[in-house]
Amino acid sequence: MKVRITTLSENTAGLGEFLGEWGLSILVETGDISLLFDTGKSISAVHNADALGVDLSKIDKIVLSHGHYDHTGGLRQVLQRMRKEVEVIAHPDIWQAKYARRQGEPDRYIGIPFRHNELESLGATFHLTSEPVRIADTIMTTGEIPMVTEFEQIDEALFVREGTEWQPDKLMDDQALIVKTERGLVVILGCAHRGMINTLYHARQLTGTEKIDTVVGGSHLINASNERLWRTIGALRELGVQRLGLCHCTDLPAASVLAQEFGENFFFNKAGTVIDLP
Repeated sequence: MKVRITTLSENTAGLGEFLGEWGLSILVETGDISLLFDTGKSISAVHNADALGVDLSKIDKIVLSHGHYDHTGGLRQVLQRMRKEVEVIAHPDIWQAKYARRQGEPDRYIGIPFRHNELESLGATFHLTSEPVRIADTIMTTGEIPMVTEFEQIDEALFVREGTEWQPDKLMDDQALIVKTERGLVVILGCAHRGMINTLYHARQLTGTEKIDTVVGGSHLINASNERLWRTIGALRELGVQRLGLCHCTDLPAASVLAQEFGENFFFNKAGTVIDLP
């Protein structure tokens, strides 16, 4: 089974007519199905799809990694371009009122920038579940990801507003996409708010497959301590990951260290990047 992974939206852009925009959107195509994993922040996913000659109307399903604006803000444009009914798979908590509350800064809403009924009017049919969803014989979502490592934590500046009350956001909606290939698992991350290594452990447990071939997407190593970064590198080596295409919330300082440590097995996953797997 051949798999093509195309990054439609990311903070940085490759050569060509691509737009860079803080956020993430990744297209996954197999012989059986075409999936859009996240939709970027606003206009970049549709623009870059056009630049690549990707026909968004052929997408079968959309999967949302979590309910932050930089992964869902392109939903309106994507749905308008698709012009059909499409299943959107996500966790129920994507509709929580999500905020960033950082010292010295005003509270900032970072949740989905659209109302539920507007997206439904454009063709979205929401399939909301906390459980893994098997989308095809070789593709599934992780569902909720257990926190098992000692060194991975959720950003303490992220909150959910419930009426007048504030609660730390546990990011239970954070999930990834797993693709089984002949070479091992391909794990596609949104932001990995609950930890990249936690996500990879969970992917192996869900599938019963030990070998992880490729990891692509955001790892939320932005502002990670040196201890967390080096323990992450150690865990990636222990897991035997063959290829890393980390981007978005990995941030450039962490990505630079990873590039040095993993050499040719690491690549910067910019908008416009296309990966073909056998």
